[in-house]
Amino acid sequence: MQTLVEDFLQYLRHERGQADNTAKTYAALLGKFLAWAERQGLADWHDVELKHLMAFLTQERTRTLLPVGRGSHAAAADPSPRPSPLEGAREKTRLLSSESIYLEIAALRAFYKFAENEKLLPTNVAENLSLPRRWKRLPKALSSSEIDKLLTPEELAAPEKLCDQAILELAYASGLRLSELRNLRLEQLHLDAGFINVIGKGNKERVVPVGRTAVSALNRFIETGRPKLITPQSPANVFLTGTAKRKRGTAFASVTLWKRIKDRVKRAGIERNITPHMLRHSFATHLLEHGADLRVIQELLGHANIGTTEIYTHVTGSRLREIHRKFHPRA
Repeated sequence: MQTLVEDFLQYLRHERGQADNTAKTYAALLGKFLAWAERQGLADWHDVELKHLMAFLTQERTRTLLPVGRGSHAAAADPSPRPSPLEGAREKTRLLSSESIYLEIAALRAFYKFAENEKLLPTNVAENLSLPRRWKRLPKALSSSEIDKLLTPEELAAPEKLCDQAILELAYASGLRLSELRNLRLEQLHLDAGFINVIGKGNKERVVPVGRTAVSALNRFIETGRPKLITPQSPANVFLTGTAKRKRGTAFASVTLWKRIKDRVKRAGIERNITPHMLRHSFATHLLEHGADLRVIQELLGHANIGTTEIYTHVTGSRLREIHRKFHPRA
């Protein structure tokens, strides 16, 4: 059973061009089902029927989440958000979210569709699994004052500070994903013309304009900061780890880049819990609030479906209602 899952994951990576994070999530979700199937005495995918999938999902819906640090291997593979340790006793009764159930069903359906198309299994027993309704989570954006605080250049001109500044300016100016920032290479930059080529999800390429402030920050880092970080083994990634005293010169890992941004947020005096993806949300929200067309924002963000971009209209609507209540005499 594991071998067939590995074939599916290889298909995702090499034929579908899915991001590594997508493949890792599917691997964790299908791994949970394999562990459950083993406990049920199922040793072959041909033995799995719809009733088994339903029984697994029923168990998942009623499974309680353990406190962080005390979970099982299966819980560690769970991609759903974890409750805060401050929630106390509530942790013991919290159930798996509908979002996590949605992902588990989506993983099973994608796997069976692959197996059916490749003639690896005779029937698709997961095709009748219905996906639960997903509640749209409104993306959180930074205010203009928070953006000003965050993007105020730090006085020290150390190479790592210049790197941080260039990352933040580009993230807000162009709405890049964390993975797109990490993997951006020098040959993708066309700063004289004011744009970059971005390789997004599914290896889809898009052209994204870059504002003057971000171009200036990038040029300064590339000319005076990056040369102090590179080593003979450094890749052609734009952003590199390390400091002038301790050269690393390697590409950023997700967690490292996340930590660098969080540290910069703290130094800027912003108390909110800000994630790197919030810069992308802020990029889209602020464009829409200032009159940009939704289709243009979809193209800039690299969304395959306009429905994904439409969530920002809810953010703008809530902002309009807030302004109306605050300023209209009869609100």
